[in-house]
Amino acid sequence: MASSLNVLSQPCHPTILPSFTCCSSSSNTNNINIPSSNNFKLHFSSSKLSHFLTHSSKSGSGNSWLQHGFNSTNTAGINEYRQGPLYSVFPTKPAQVSSVQDLFEFICSGPLLEKIGVTAEMVAESIDKWLLYGRLLSQLFQLNELYLTVPQKARIYHYYIPVFLWCEDQIKQHRSTFKNEEDIPPLVIGFSAPQGCGKTTLVFALDYLFQKTGRKSATISIDDFYLTAEGQGKLREANPGNALLEFRGNAGSHDLPLSVETLTALSKLTREGMKIKPPRYDKSAFNGRGDRADPSTWPEVEGPLTVVLFEGWMLGFKPLPTEVVKAVDPQLETVNKNLEGYYDAWDKFIKSWIVIKIKDPSCVYQWRLQAEIAMREAGKPGMSDDEVRDFVSRYLPAYNAYLPTLYLEGPNGSDPKHLLTIEIDEGRNPILAT
Repeated sequence: MASSLNVLSQPCHPTILPSFTCCSSSSNTNNINIPSSNNFKLHFSSSKLSHFLTHSSKSGSGNSWLQHGFNSTNTAGINEYRQGPLYSVFPTKPAQVSSVQDLFEFICSGPLLEKIGVTAEMVAESIDKWLLYGRLLSQLFQLNELYLTVPQKARIYHYYIPVFLWCEDQIKQHRSTFKNEEDIPPLVIGFSAPQGCGKTTLVFALDYLFQKTGRKSATISIDDFYLTAEGQGKLREANPGNALLEFRGNAGSHDLPLSVETLTALSKLTREGMKIKPPRYDKSAFNGRGDRADPSTWPEVEGPLTVVLFEGWMLGFKPLPTEVVKAVDPQLETVNKNLEGYYDAWDKFIKSWIVIKIKDPSCVYQWRLQAEIAMREAGKPGMSDDEVRDFVSRYLPAYNAYLPTLYLEGPNGSDPKHLLTIEIDEGRNPILAT
C-alpha cells in the first residue's frame, strides 16, 4: 500500500434538519397490480398514525429554496467523496398531505418492487422501515415532507429506497458465504450508469442510509482514478489527433495500478482501527483539464466496512471485436485496446451490479447541458453550450459501441443473480422495462 493511501484526515458529515415523515397523496398506480385499499388495509394503531402525521415539521413551504430546483451543493458534506457540485432538478408543485395508507399504495405502484422481489405484503410488514428511510432521505435533501411533490416522492419511494433494500439483500447474501470467525470483506457494488443520469446522487443517498443505519460504507468513482495532469499530457502526446484521448474520460485515461491498489485496500478494511485514504480528483485544476487532488484533501475511510459503492459511466464495458468499434468510430480502436486491462483493475472487484439503462445516449447531452446551465445561473463557472457539445461528443462513440452489449449481456464478469437493471426516462426516474 502506497503511503498516500494511509494519510488520515477528518471526514465531514451532512448537516441534518430535524423532521418527521409525512405522507403525500398517491399518483397513478397502474404500474403494478396491488391489493385494493378496500381489502388490504395497513393495521396501524391510531397513536402510530397520529405520530407520523401530526409530528411532521411545519417549517418551510412550497416557496422554499426547492422551488427553483434541488441543488445538492446546498447539502453540506456532499463533496466529502466527490469533487465539484451535483445538480438535480425536481418539479415543484406540492402534493396534498394524506395518510400512511396512501403512501403504502404509492410505494406499491413503483416500477422496481417486482424487480427486487418485494410484494405488497412485504411492504406492509416493513412499513416502519420505509417510513424511517423516507424520513432520513427527506432530511438529507432538506425536503419538507408536507410539500413533497409527486416526482420527489417517486424519487425517494420508487427509486432510492427500493435500490437500498436491494443492496441490503445483496449484502446479506454476501455475508452468508463466510463463517462466523472469518473476516468478512465489504461487498463491492458497481453502479454503471451514463453521465448526468443521477448515479452520483443515488450513491450519495445510499451511502447516507448505510451510515444512518449503522453500517460503514465507502464510495469511490472511476473519476478518482484519472491520470494526473502529467499523465494525461503523456497520453495525449502518445495519441496525436485522437480526440477521444485528448482529454480525460475514455479507457486509457485512468491509473489502473492505483485502482487495483485502492480497491484491494478497501477490501481489506475488515476490522476496527484499519484506515485508508482513497484518492480524489480535482476536475477544476489546470483550467478544467483536471489533476489528482492533493492527498491532504482525500477522505478517511475506516473499517470495518460493510459495503463499497463504486460508480462510473463505463464500468462493466467489455472490449469488442476491432471491426465493430471501428465501424462506430475509427478512433475507438485504441480505446478498445486499452479497455482490455480494465476488468482486472475494476470489474473483478465488483460482486453485485446496478446498471442504469437509458434508451438514447443523446440524453447525456441534454442532462449535461441542464447541469451546466444550472451552474451558470448559480454564478459558478460552467461550460458554454458549444463546450458541452464538444465534451459529450468525446464520450458518445463509446456509449454507442458498448452500451448495447452492456444491456444485453450485463457488465463484464457479472452474475445475473447479482444484477439489477433499472431503466430510466428522460427525467431520470425509473420506468417499467419495455
